[in-house]
Amino acid sequence: MPTTTLRTAPRLGPALARAQVPAAAAALLLSAFLLFSVQPMFTKMVLPRLGGSSATWSVALVVFQALLLGGYLYAHLLARRLGIRAALALHLGLMLVAGLALPIGLPAGFGPPPVENQALSLVGLFATAVGLPFFALSANGPLLQAWLARSGHSRARDPYFLYAASNIGSFAALVAYPVLIEPVLPLRAQAEAWCGGFVLLGLLVLASGLASSAGAAGADEARVASASAAPGWRRRGAWIGLALVPSALLVSVTAHISTDIAATPLLWVVPLALFLLTFAIAFREGTALPGRRLLRLQVWGTALALASFAIGFGLWGGLALHLGLFFVSALIAHATLYHVRPAPDRLTEFYVCVSLGGVLGGIACGLVAPLVVSRVVEYPVLLVAALACRPGFFSGSARAWLAEAGPSALAGAGAAAIMVLAGTLLGAAAMPQLLVLAGAGLLAASWRDPHRVAVAGLLAVSACLAMMQAEAAVSLRSFFGIHRIVETPDGPMRLLMHGTTVHGAMRLAKPDGSPEPLVYYTPEGPLGTAIREVRAARGGSLGRVAVVGLGTGSLACHRAGDEAWRFYEIDPVVARIARDPKKFRFLAACGPDMPVVLGDARLTLAEAPGGLGALVVDAFSSDAIPAHLLTREALALYLAKLAPDGVLAMHITNRHLDLGRILARVGAEFGLSTHVARESFPFDPVRFRAASTVAVLARDPAHLGALATDPAWERIAPDLARRPWTDDFSNILQAMADKRALPRRSDD
Repeated sequence: MPTTTLRTAPRLGPALARAQVPAAAAALLLSAFLLFSVQPMFTKMVLPRLGGSSATWSVALVVFQALLLGGYLYAHLLARRLGIRAALALHLGLMLVAGLALPIGLPAGFGPPPVENQALSLVGLFATAVGLPFFALSANGPLLQAWLARSGHSRARDPYFLYAASNIGSFAALVAYPVLIEPVLPLRAQAEAWCGGFVLLGLLVLASGLASSAGAAGADEARVASASAAPGWRRRGAWIGLALVPSALLVSVTAHISTDIAATPLLWVVPLALFLLTFAIAFREGTALPGRRLLRLQVWGTALALASFAIGFGLWGGLALHLGLFFVSALIAHATLYHVRPAPDRLTEFYVCVSLGGVLGGIACGLVAPLVVSRVVEYPVLLVAALACRPGFFSGSARAWLAEAGPSALAGAGAAAIMVLAGTLLGAAAMPQLLVLAGAGLLAASWRDPHRVAVAGLLAVSACLAMMQAEAAVSLRSFFGIHRIVETPDGPMRLLMHGTTVHGAMRLAKPDGSPEPLVYYTPEGPLGTAIREVRAARGGSLGRVAVVGLGTGSLACHRAGDEAWRFYEIDPVVARIARDPKKFRFLAACGPDMPVVLGDARLTLAEAPGGLGALVVDAFSSDAIPAHLLTREALALYLAKLAPDGVLAMHITNRHLDLGRILARVGAEFGLSTHVARESFPFDPVRFRAASTVAVLARDPAHLGALATDPAWERIAPDLARRPWTDDFSNILQAMADKRALPRRSDD
């Protein structure tokens, strides 16, 4: 940070001086806590309208980043144009107006989202419902720091340490919400508590503003505001870039680990928590530039991460590698950002640029990438881009840097083009993997020279992209995730995969006749058994059947006779995959007349006719659960659509959660009998059958037929002491605890 000789205002009185920094720190900590607790709270509120996709959270992050940018611009204008007392009055007025929109809730009259372009619908919903309170909160960080800088306090020359308090508040909210808030408070109580916190924050902002204005003299404020020269565009570009890369990396690493490594509940919290932690560490007084060990660790970690695309490191190894590298890369970028910060009188402009970088990074990976690329290719690109966020990487003039690195970069670009061409021509051969490993090794060996790192990184990431291009898989990306159509190496099977979970399979050796349902959908599996026995209990026909969740359409081949089956699917890309007989033939062979209704099931089922003999819910995306399909309100909807003797069957296979007891407790609200079959055996590669867990709920056990007395189907006694899940309350940790309480199975 450049040093400037500035006149400061007269020193504050001892009592006021002692209270000023604690008041500002408390206000910033509470403000950040409210900012980061409203995000998961409101995202949970919209689940019944927009579904449980992880993409909903990615778009929500982009919306909140855009609102944050708006708040920073507003704070910048207030700090540059108004004195502290005038700015304080205006800002408290804004908070008062924002308070009139509380408590936070869904706006009245907000209709169902469109089938396509759900991201835009989500943007509108978030902006309408929480835009003004979030905007008001987001301005507090730069505004209170700017006021301290103009207050004459002994710490006014470097107020950036308060940014650490803000990020600690964000980190605390992120950890507290799933562990302490969500399991205890229903959404309505959360909104009311948040409203109380907003009022308390207004009082803290008032106290901080009055303390800052008491020590500031008008003439000195004007002199401080014009004390340092305006930064050039190159320096502003550095602020933006050093914020953009970690922000984009946050979105891309979250997508990578939740899609390709482990679809674990609440896993998205970890990268965001690490991201905030790096800010809290970097923005401290006396933070040094990253040392050689940390820089070396980043290069070697990047090399290993790129190599992991060719050779797997397992679940825990992959998580440790990618999360650890993300933490190191973000810490290096943020520490470098801290050391290029401006003098305090340019503080608000600095935060505007930082916020702009965050928005651009979030938009690039959260909105643009899913539309233009079919895989998470942005992740390896950003890993190498993070190497450019090291101190001194772009030091000196641009002409000198190009003169030194340009020839090597051109050679590297030529080699990269050869790698991509090789990957295209060699197909699924081993050469692309060898290119990845060679590029990663070259990167690890080049860590001392930043220019060689740039060239080696270009080669390594190009090799990764060449390998992705050569994969024997069709990858289709939508708002709801990445769907891969993969053929097994020996050729007889074609799979539909979402992340690490198989969502259907078809034998390729039987081109004629009806394809055989496999994996979780075999006739002898729990789901097939439930359909068969309920049909028998109803005299041989299910009549009308609704299936929530399409996948490959495997369940279509369980239809018998003249039964009328209808599928409900939220993802248009999945519908196109299942409808294409060149990919999967289940619908074409067994259900060409079966309608596929697009949209979230809570919304589309509400418009459907009743009288169903069976309703099958198979709407799980990897191991993420749409909690809004398991609540009391959801079951009320299902029962309204079922015939008096109709049965609800739910496919609840999950590696991390046991939902049987959750369903039994909710079903008890309606007097339902709940039976669960939990299979436990290793995957059968010959029959191509996987163990599964299925729950069936009926008004009368007699409607289940032989299932009611089958020892493989356990009748779950509801625990009336626990709170049933509703749209207003759900507790994911409860389902995780239930899973741990089960006897250990061979497939766990």
